[in-house]
Amino acid sequence: MTQSVLVSSDIEIGHHPTFSIGSFTFNSDTVTSTVIAGIIVIALGLMLRRSASAETPGKMQLAWEALVDWVTTEVEANLGKLNPFVIPLAVTLFVFILISNWVEVVPTEHKVPPATADTNLTYALGLVVIIAVQVYAVRERGLGDYAKGFLEPYPVMAPLTILEELIKPFTLALRLFGNIFAGGIMLLIIGLLPAYLTPLPTVPWKLFGMAIGVIQAFIFALLTILYFGMAAQGHGGGHDEAPAKEHEPELQPA
Repeated sequence: MTQSVLVSSDIEIGHHPTFSIGSFTFNSDTVTSTVIAGIIVIALGLMLRRSASAETPGKMQLAWEALVDWVTTEVEANLGKLNPFVIPLAVTLFVFILISNWVEVVPTEHKVPPATADTNLTYALGLVVIIAVQVYAVRERGLGDYAKGFLEPYPVMAPLTILEELIKPFTLALRLFGNIFAGGIMLLIIGLLPAYLTPLPTVPWKLFGMAIGVIQAFIFALLTILYFGMAAQGHGGGHDEAPAKEHEPELQPA
């Protein structure tokens, strides 16, 4: 039954409308979704900046500060004190990916699918994160100690350690893509089935898809933070070092 529904529909797995600029070809639906998500994130940031107040913070400011404070506390309790840019980067990625995931619930007949259902975007996000992690590791530990980390715990393990670093952007990208793409296909199939086969309306299924979007955005941001924490400690993420905050001198009151 499901197969006949799919055959009679216009669903084409992996198909994207494209446009070309010179010798480069772009997926127009992915570009549109990415631009929409980017505009929403920037607009939220500008609104928050405009309404930010130390005396009378609004609901959006309180929610944002609570999120950042919670993430910062959890990260420093488990990984130690990281560079100040890590938490804002992870939170920004979470918001951007979340909005990108939620585009699929907009009733546009799949004309504007979630940008994260295209590997072109998820690969780009994964590469940006892993390149930033490697640069961060070199700056925090020095080039010599960074290169030495590939030889730990035994030099013979170096190929596997290098392979692990090379695989990370692909695992980040494909985990996000696979879950969001599958969720979009599920919503399409449910929408095409006859009413007597779907006693529940489509709204609960869309809410379920939104929940999956939240989980996947959270996992991506969490892994980003973990990769930065491991980079600061070494490729193996050694736990023999105490968190940095334990070594900070206590501030004496003036």
